[in-house]
Amino acid sequence: MAVAAEAAKLRAQGVNLVDFGAGEPHFATPRHIKDAAIAAIDANFTRYTVVPGIPDVRKAIVERHAADFGSEYDITEAIFTTGGKQALFNTLQILVDHGDEVILPVPYWVSFKDIIQYAGGKVVFLETKEAENFRITADAIEKAITPKTKAIILNSPSNPAGAVVSAEDLERIVRLAHERNIFLLLDECYVYLNYAGKPVSGGSFTWAKDHIVVLGSLSKTYAMTGWRAGYALAPKAIVAGLSKLQSQSTSNATSFVQKAAIVALAGSQECVAEFRAEFRELRDHMLASLAKIPGLTCTKPEGAFYVYPNISAYIGKGGIKTAAELATRLLHEAHVVAVPGEAFGTHEHIRLSYPVTKENITEGTRRIGEFLTNLK
Repeated sequence: MAVAAEAAKLRAQGVNLVDFGAGEPHFATPRHIKDAAIAAIDANFTRYTVVPGIPDVRKAIVERHAADFGSEYDITEAIFTTGGKQALFNTLQILVDHGDEVILPVPYWVSFKDIIQYAGGKVVFLETKEAENFRITADAIEKAITPKTKAIILNSPSNPAGAVVSAEDLERIVRLAHERNIFLLLDECYVYLNYAGKPVSGGSFTWAKDHIVVLGSLSKTYAMTGWRAGYALAPKAIVAGLSKLQSQSTSNATSFVQKAAIVALAGSQECVAEFRAEFRELRDHMLASLAKIPGLTCTKPEGAFYVYPNISAYIGKGGIKTAAELATRLLHEAHVVAVPGEAFGTHEHIRLSYPVTKENITEGTRRIGEFLTNLK
């Protein structure tokens, strides 16, 4: 957000920026979804609803997840939230007490660490290896578990590195959590943007339902970031707690957004496949463009829509001491928006979001390459 704010200032001054900072699709929300919201407004569906969402939206959530992943949830085990972040935030407030440990793989999405700490939990950082594509393994998770472990967070595909937990490791992690009475929080924000194979959800392991919380979002899947449409699937008692907490904070999510979500989830999924195919093309174009920059290395993301290049070869040049300083200078001197790795728990990377045109990728990476190679 700090990067976005600084970029906005430069834009207001007329600076031509190439923006790789935003974590959202560049597509418009599909027409049929927008039409559903307009129809709901025209029908005056603009009043309060029950806190966890109207029955039809919860039905659409559980049926979509069941159809795609073989999960078995009832509508009493689903809650519709104001974005996926609210589902995550409220879940951690309910499950984590002071002193509880929460295992968090590194690099991690910016908000995870702070939300855990806000709940009073202790973050147990699980380092991953860049040489192994930042892959999270069951063996590494098992070694990080202690008697104080209350929860494990898995974000697959991940933000910022696009890492995907393999189906085999996911099943082992689910079993570990279930057998040790640990909650597994599955952030599935990018679950449909998996380029390594068929999307997989830990929610498909129905025998472990008691210890699984699926945290979902329509933002990336359907290009609905500003709609704030998310959900959680969890045991009935946890959903009841989520509903109670939500009732004392935001109450129901926006009424007509619920109607739009029903159409998104229950309608044609062609747009999802189309989005995924274009994201994959853009990823490949971004990787090919970055490969032309000497000294810059980058893992190949298997999902989501970010690349996470290693810029360590340029730390120390031109007086740059940190990734944050490099990102700041990229913004002001090369007019390219990037997010420094410090936000995600590493110090030798920047995150570039590639849902832009191929022309912008070409121009933006040209600017980055020119800036870096001119550093002395």
